[in-house]
Amino acid sequence: MAQPEVVQRVSARRPRPARVRFNRREAVAGYLFISPWLVGFLVFTAGAMIYSLVISFSHYNLATNAAVPAGLSNYQGLVQDPRVATALGNTLFYALLAVPLEIAFALLLASLLNGIGRGAGAFRTLYYLPRMTPLVATAAVFFLLLNGNTGAINQGLRAFGIAGPQWLVDPTWIKPSIVLMQLWAVSGTMVIFLAALKNVPRELYEVASLDGAGPVRRFFSITLPMISSAMFFNVIVLTIAAFQVFDQAYLLFWRDQSNSSPEASLFYAVYLFQQAFRQFNFGFAAAMAWLLFVIIMIVTFVQMRFGNRLVYYEGDR
Repeated sequence: MAQPEVVQRVSARRPRPARVRFNRREAVAGYLFISPWLVGFLVFTAGAMIYSLVISFSHYNLATNAAVPAGLSNYQGLVQDPRVATALGNTLFYALLAVPLEIAFALLLASLLNGIGRGAGAFRTLYYLPRMTPLVATAAVFFLLLNGNTGAINQGLRAFGIAGPQWLVDPTWIKPSIVLMQLWAVSGTMVIFLAALKNVPRELYEVASLDGAGPVRRFFSITLPMISSAMFFNVIVLTIAAFQVFDQAYLLFWRDQSNSSPEASLFYAVYLFQQAFRQFNFGFAAAMAWLLFVIIMIVTFVQMRFGNRLVYYEGDR
């Protein structure tokens, strides 16, 4: 008599046909809703990546749309071209300088906004406005601000008896000048930090204050661990963006289509652009793009592998 009961239990666990049909219709509807994105991704992202990988092994002529097989010569050229190493070095130096400063500056602004009571919305809008400024306009403004002779930044430094550097001429200060321009639009990172700070329970600060913890101790013992996931996300996103920096360097130094700009301003994406759209060496440019893709993947993997250990999640005990 036990066997029919087992059969009933097994059959009861099996999904009903109506339920299966409903789940199938729901899945089909979901795929139909995301089909425009899927088509766009397959055509304009995945398809373009595969096509660039193919032409990276050839000498591609845009005018005739003809590709002559070149084997590994383009990738060998990456090693032989000294400007590739220069551009990689400049980009790496910029990333090491820009990412920590952007994180620190964005966290400072978010902390200030988090402490504002009345009028917080107005201040958030004002802080976010630089992000909405067109990059060309921002570059034009900073081109004037960073002028070594008549720029407002050096004039302000002279008021304190400090001789400002030649920001856009001295190779030592070229990359810091681009970092300053990048800090102008750090409000996107600030908004993420502000959202994370809003989610930190106030009770933790109250308990820490009762235990005698000062502001510095509360920041390092409560704030940083509680927003570590947001910081981890921002570090990864900003690092990827730093390796692809292009607009700032191009608008400040390379827009006149001359090779007289200082080598310190030659970033990897700028040199890739020159190879593709000025020298029309698309095969070599595609090889450069894939090298950058591999570098970003390795750096991101290392960050995910080791940085994730420092992240605190609410489910951790």
